[in-house]
Amino acid sequence: MKKAELITEVAERSEMQKKDVETVLKNFTEVVRDELVNGGKVQLVGFGTFEVTERKARVGKNPATKEEIQIPASKSPKFKAGKALKDAVNV
Repeated sequence: MKKAELITEVAERSEMQKKDVETVLKNFTEVVRDELVNGGKVQLVGFGTFEVTERKARVGKNPATKEEIQIPASKSPKFKAGKALKDAVNV
């Protein structure tokens, strides 16, 4: 499902205008992004949790040249599904 399809489906289910749903979705993603950037997490009980994980620096190999390269430490957003969502998917 693409963003436009999501907006259409939510608008139909909630009986809201598409432009209003689009605004809500845009604001939701901005709030989640801002919270993750500030080191927090967003937990939606029954759905899941958005959080940031940290990866340590490590040594890797360039597959083309077999040369060792340094891979710097980084942060990555992560979504962990909640129990209710897992159960719904595994019916």
